[in-house]
Amino acid sequence: MSRPEPAAEPVREVVRRLTAGGVDVVRVQYPDLIGVDRSRDVLVERLPAVAAHGLSFCRAIYHTSPQGDVVDVAGGLDAGLPDICVRPDLSTLAVLPWEPGVASCLADAYEPGGGLCPEGPRDVLRRAVARMGEVGLEPVAGPELEYFLCEPDDSSPTGWRRYGDAPGNVYSSGLKGDPGNHLLRTLRHLRDLGLGVTMGNHEFGGGQFEINLDHSGALDAADRAFRFKSAVQEIARAQGLLATFMAKPFNDEGGSGFHVHLSCLDGDGRNAFEGDGEHGLSETAHQAVAGVLEHAPALAALLNPTVNSYKRFGPDTLAPWLVDWGLDNRSAMVRIPPERGAGSRLEVRLGDASANPYLGIAGLLAAVYLGVREKSAVPPPLEGYGYDATKAPVLPGGLTAALDALEADEALTEVLGAGFVSAFLAYKRDEVARFRRHVTDWEFREYAYHL
Repeated sequence: MSRPEPAAEPVREVVRRLTAGGVDVVRVQYPDLIGVDRSRDVLVERLPAVAAHGLSFCRAIYHTSPQGDVVDVAGGLDAGLPDICVRPDLSTLAVLPWEPGVASCLADAYEPGGGLCPEGPRDVLRRAVARMGEVGLEPVAGPELEYFLCEPDDSSPTGWRRYGDAPGNVYSSGLKGDPGNHLLRTLRHLRDLGLGVTMGNHEFGGGQFEINLDHSGALDAADRAFRFKSAVQEIARAQGLLATFMAKPFNDEGGSGFHVHLSCLDGDGRNAFEGDGEHGLSETAHQAVAGVLEHAPALAALLNPTVNSYKRFGPDTLAPWLVDWGLDNRSAMVRIPPERGAGSRLEVRLGDASANPYLGIAGLLAAVYLGVREKSAVPPPLEGYGYDATKAPVLPGGLTAALDALEADEALTEVLGAGFVSAFLAYKRDEVARFRRHVTDWEFREYAYHL
């Protein structure tokens, strides 16, 4: 079910409340195109002015690579690096449990003329939610995110090694696979931040963890997933550790996923996927699955958005490789969990943890909307173990193919917004070009001695 919208609180009352609680700084955060946390710390007494007038940021922050390079995306370099105005959403204020005296809130980015920036991830998702409303559906999402924790290692080429690395600590908790009690400390901080965390455990790989988030309305779920990733990274940094949501950081371990449990409420507040049709699901649920399958190649660009993402795919990886769906089948791209009735839902297993949660969820909603609008027919579900390319189409094998699929998917582009898609494609194609020019360690090891 959706969380109720909090009533607006006058900003001066917010300042008094924060000051009385010992908070003197508010961190105003917003996501860039790839989901990186961009922010500015504001002294609490200046919050009324910031709420009234916003904060100026260079628009090119949306187009800046992880290495600090400004990518030539329309509206940035070509326009002389103009400003955007970032306005705090005070309904999202929360005190940071691990940083005394600091609260944080989310923000939205506006054009100088007053409209929201087309590539702003929160607004991309809002537009997709609105389109779902056109077919009488209110989306509900439950994100699941995995990550690796690393500790410093001067002898490693990267400077890091997996934390608490030992084989076989699969789906465990306690000191055996977590000698520094990272999970308990992080769970408690995230609970106190109000992110709706429910539980966590050591995952499959050495140094890998998963923490589950409760379900809620799609925008709230994405907000919490974004803050979750930022918080986990900050909590790790405070301990001198590195938490990475990179899709596949190690050759000898599997990758980290971003699975989304998705359902929809109808106009009466009932689960629209609940029904007495085939497989115990409604016609709407089947149409939703069909939409996700039909647009899966384009969705890969949003849910698997890095060059590294496609090294997580392949047969027998427990990550999707084919465009298929199954009933309680974890080898399928879309899994239908066994619960029925009010618990009916899709688990879309396509995404990896590097995805921007706003864009990944927005893409899924756009695909579901199109499937329901077009009353799309779903193929038969996968029987048995997947990874048989004779039974279903193969997902894009690399980022370039996924970007081409996104550009070619005119229906999905129309729902997400042409301005956003154009900016995303330009940014990501620059990433591919930079990678192709870079000489990797593998190439040197493979060729230098013998050739």
